[in-house]
This record gives sequence, structure tokens and C-alpha cells, in this order.
Amino acid sequence: MKSIRLLKGMLYALVLLVVVACSGDKDTSPESDGPIGLDLSNIDSTVSPTHDFFRFVNGKWLDRSIIPPDQGTWGSFDELRENNNAVVLDVLKRAGESDQYGEGTDQRKAADFFSVGMDSLLAEELGVQPVHVYLEQVQAITSKADMVEYLASEEVRGGSAFFSFGVFPDLKNSKQMAAYLLAGGLGLPDRDYYLKQDEKSKETRSRYESHVATMLGMIGEENAEEKAKAITDLETRLAKATLTKESRRNTDTLYNKVNLPELNTLVPSIKWDQYLTLLGTTGLEELIVTEPLFLKEFERVSDHYSLEDIKAYLKWHIVNEAAPYLSYKFVKTDFDFYSNYLRGITEMRPRWKRVLRSTNQMLGEAIGKLYVEETFPPEAKEKAREMVENIKLAFAARIKNLDWMSDSTKQKALDKLSTFTVKIGYPDEWKNYIGLMVETGAEQGSYFQNVVNGQKFQFQRNIDKLGKPVDKKEWEMNPQTVNAYYNPLFNEIVFPAGILQPPFYDYRADEAVNYGGIGAVIGHEISHGFDDQGSRFDAEGNLKNWWSKEDLNQFREKSTLLVEQFDAYEPLKDVKVNGRFTLGENIGDLGGISVAYDGLKRFFEENGRQDIIDGLTPEQRFFLSWATIWRNKYKDETLRTRINTDPHAPAMYRANGPLSNLEAFYRAFDVRPGDAMYRPDSLRVKIW
Repeated sequence: MKSIRLLKGMLYALVLLVVVACSGDKDTSPESDGPIGLDLSNIDSTVSPTHDFFRFVNGKWLDRSIIPPDQGTWGSFDELRENNNAVVLDVLKRAGESDQYGEGTDQRKAADFFSVGMDSLLAEELGVQPVHVYLEQVQAITSKADMVEYLASEEVRGGSAFFSFGVFPDLKNSKQMAAYLLAGGLGLPDRDYYLKQDEKSKETRSRYESHVATMLGMIGEENAEEKAKAITDLETRLAKATLTKESRRNTDTLYNKVNLPELNTLVPSIKWDQYLTLLGTTGLEELIVTEPLFLKEFERVSDHYSLEDIKAYLKWHIVNEAAPYLSYKFVKTDFDFYSNYLRGITEMRPRWKRVLRSTNQMLGEAIGKLYVEETFPPEAKEKAREMVENIKLAFAARIKNLDWMSDSTKQKALDKLSTFTVKIGYPDEWKNYIGLMVETGAEQGSYFQNVVNGQKFQFQRNIDKLGKPVDKKEWEMNPQTVNAYYNPLFNEIVFPAGILQPPFYDYRADEAVNYGGIGAVIGHEISHGFDDQGSRFDAEGNLKNWWSKEDLNQFREKSTLLVEQFDAYEPLKDVKVNGRFTLGENIGDLGGISVAYDGLKRFFEENGRQDIIDGLTPEQRFFLSWATIWRNKYKDETLRTRINTDPHAPAMYRANGPLSNLEAFYRAFDVRPGDAMYRPDSLRVKIW
């Protein structure tokens, strides 16, 4: 399904949940018997910290760590996620066995969803049967006009053909929910896969076409190879009309409000009144179209291709979305292309991990209740909040001391910072899953059908929000998630309980280590409010310019320096980091480590400076902690795919890149001209 397969990156770009990506590798639970704070056994003393700080801090870990065969990458975040998975699995199993949670409770639904997903014998018995009803719907289409009803039903159950309908806060009226039409319909992760002309991209397209043909053959489609070629051609045309990932960072281009008569003129082949009624909307008079040129191309595509080609395309997207939830031969074929070929992963993840992931996606807060009861005491929430407030004060001081921003713009930046909402650990009000049907009987239940039920439930919940005030109490991540995010439409920073653990945060560790870990993550999310995307939104979360022309030009000039710095990084031969695409995260990292360092200094001023520990000054421990959270290894194909699709730079550059701009780092490790970590004053970037 679209929210499970590729997470509909466009939808997430729209809501602008700018997240920090992180991972972990030893036993990182607070009660671990491992080292408190820093694990100095990972340091590679054969490498100078002034040459490659990432390697100096993590070298021995890099040498001894092996990327698991079911992973494409391995690092701090991944290890912590694995530990969290074990905890979540335990609480979920206990909930399923407990009399405390009866039929109909959210916790029982989560346990049942997981149980049905784990029934591999049922999946083998059913084979392709769970998708027959949807394939028959496509087969019943007798004219292109008939597609309206099918596309609406497909949207409701989470399909991904052609375009998508979503409900999000209005970008220019963040207090109100609005309807959006978004580009979609691609089977490869990004438009560039269809358009680049290097040999690897050509090979990928050939492998993709073969994969499409294989999957069509598995559902009994005749002339599969011929239809696969037509599908690839069709998707290539859609890709050409899709905005580049760099262009999507310019949020203003995504805001194109149209009324229904204008939409009917833009795409006359769709009866939009009928389509919207079938979705369950009432009285909808206007929508926000994120990519009008894409919709124009959809109109041309629907005219150009035969009905049989379009029906083959629709069937391909059915089986492509369903494959991970069907019998083994579908799961394996899907894995062979999307995981093995595209990401270099040699072994499928255990079934329980795959099913747990989809259970988290469908019933995340039901599991979250169980998780926080097990792992996250109220006092941890309060201690983290204190650190957030201290770092906010440090960020305010940095704004006041900027030498490139006028006083009037500074005041607006300070106003925005002062209105940040902070969410920590878990929601104050939990979502409920009344209305979600989890089917357990072998006659009507299947893993895939429960996923469809979950998608329908989520879709209806979103439809119910249409035209209503925004509920800013809602969370976009589950408490058990190892991540954090900034949402500019809510002007909020959010830190789930899952990330408030070592190596990011350890209540037993010295403050320097915690500020270099979770403190820098906090600073990163605050900085997202002022990066190239977040800075377009005002204090109320509206897409509205609050900059003077001169200040905005200064900001863009400084940002260009950061783009150029990251453009120069080349992790694989002829594969370079995209500094423009990763700009928001790079601004977040640079601002995050800078303000976290200032926050540590504020802490020392109020509480006294800490002593040297293990021969390291507090400043050195701070920077070692920063590099520790980014320890990571990649398989080459995973790295290649991430550079094409992930707005975060590879971990080694996230560790070293910001530090090469910081005078405080130079002082802590005596970095001098000629050292690899040294950048001349003229090239050092300071934005926030």
C-alpha cells in the first residue's frame, strides 16, 4: 500500500515532516550493563581527529561491525530500532495473551493484526486470492470513463495509481484542514530512475521492466512482457512531468488552489464531482493541486495509451502494493527487486519484523500505550523538556547575535521560536481505533485484507477532518519510533520516547554527552524551523514570507555555501551527495550541533563546569557524542539509492561536515590549516 511501500514521499514532503534520521548498535536500553555515556573502545587511535573525526570516533566499531544480511545499512539508529522492536514484540505478545484486553479493544486489535500477519500458512493457502476482487474491478472497466469509480475506490483502500488525494492543513491557513491532489503513480522510488542516462540507470530500468513482467505473469496476465514495456513507458511519461525532488523543496510551487470548474478544465477526462463524492467528501468546492503540469500529463497519457495498457498499469500497481502481504513467491519476487537489487540486501528480514512494522503503521498508538508503560517513566519526559527549554534559550541568543540579519527580521524569528510547541515521549490524548476491522477468521481474514482495512480506516479518519479546524494535539509519529521531527504547519518539535535512549540520551551520563547526543537532535529540529523550507512558514504555521528582501538574500547566499560543501562529497565513484536536495537536513545539523554546544555552555554557567572524564574535556566528550550517534555503515546499493531518494546526507558527512565549520571543534581538538577537517574562514558556513 502506498503508505507502506514508498511512504508516498510526496505526501510527506507536503506535510513537511522534516525528520532527523538516526540509528544505534549496542544494547542501548537505559538499564544496559554497557559503558555509561561514551564507549571509548570504538575509538581508532591510528586516525587523527583532525583528519577524519567520524573514523577517529567510530573506527573500531566500523571495523568489527557487520551489516546484517537483512539490512542495507547498520548504525546507531538501526541498533536502537532493533532493541525497540524486541520490546514492542514482547508487549504485543503479552497483550495478546492477557485477559486484560478483550475483543474490540485497541490493544487486542493490534495483537490480532500481528497474529494474522504472522500466519504464513494462511498466506500460502490463499496465494493471490486476496487481490482477486481488485483485479476483477480493473478487468470490469470497459471505457476510460469507467476509471473514475475505480480510481476512487483504489484511493480509499490506499492505492497508488496515477495521482493521490490527501487531507492536510492548508499551507496558507494552518488552522484549517484542506484537500490536496498530488502526483503519484510511479513504481520506482524517484523520477530520476526513469530519466537518467548513465549505464546504472539504464540497467535499473531494464531490471524494473523485467520485474513488472514477472509480477504480471504471476497474476495470470497474458502478454506480460509487452504490457510491462507499455507500463514502463507510461510511467516514464509521468516521471517527466513530475517535479524534481529539488523543486519540491520550494513549497510555494506546491500551493495551487483551484475550484472544481478549473479542475474540470485541467483534467476533463475525470468527472471530479463523481470522484469526490465516491471518496466520501461533501460540499468540497476547491482543492490544492501540488503539480498542475503532472495532471495535464495524466490527461495526455490517458488519451495516448490504449484501455488495455491502462488496465495493465492498474493491475501492476495492485500487485505491486499487495506483494509484501501475500504468499512467499510474491514476497520474494518483490524483495528480489526492491531490496536485493535496489538496496543490495541479501536476506529478507524475519517475518515477525516485517509484520511488526506494518502493525506499527496501522495501529501505532495502540502499541504505543503498551510501550510507554513498559519503558518511559513520567520523570524522563520532564527531564527532556528541561533540556529543550535550555536549548531554545540558546537558539534565541544565537538569533540576537547574528551579524547578517536585520533587527526587524530577528524579532520575527524570535517570535516564531517563542511559539514553538514541544511534544515529548507520547501524546497527552491517544488515538482510538474504533471502526477499524481486524479480521481473524480464515474464511474472510487475510494479512493483505487487514492492511487494506487499516488503509480504509486511516483514509476515513482523514476525510472526517476535511474542512474542520486542525487538531494540533495529534502526533505524526508513534511513541516507539526512533526519530524526531519538526512540523512547520504546527510549528512544533516532537521527540518520541523511542529516541530518548542511549546513545542519544542516558540519564546516567554527563551533560556533555547528552548535549552532544539528544541535545544536538533537539537543536536539529529547532533549526528546521529556520531551514530552507521551514523558514517559509511564520509563527502560526502559515506559508508566509516574514523576511526582508535583504535578509532573505543573505540567508540564500549562506545556504549556497553549504550546498557547495555537500556537493563536493563523493561516497561512491561518480555518485555525489546532492547539496541542494539535502540542504534542509544540513542546515538542521549545522544549527543543531552549534546551538547544542551553546546550550551546554549555558548549563555550565548555571551549574558549574564538569571535570575531565577519561582524559577528555567536556568539549571533547560533547563532540565525540555527536559523532557517535552518526556511526553507520552502508551497502553500496543502499547508499546509491539513499543518495537518490533521501534528503539526509550519508552519516559520515553528517558527522564531519558541520564540525568543519565550527571554531569550537577546532579549539577542542587543535585543528590547524592543512588538516583534512580544516576549512578556511572564507568557506566556513554559519547560518544560525
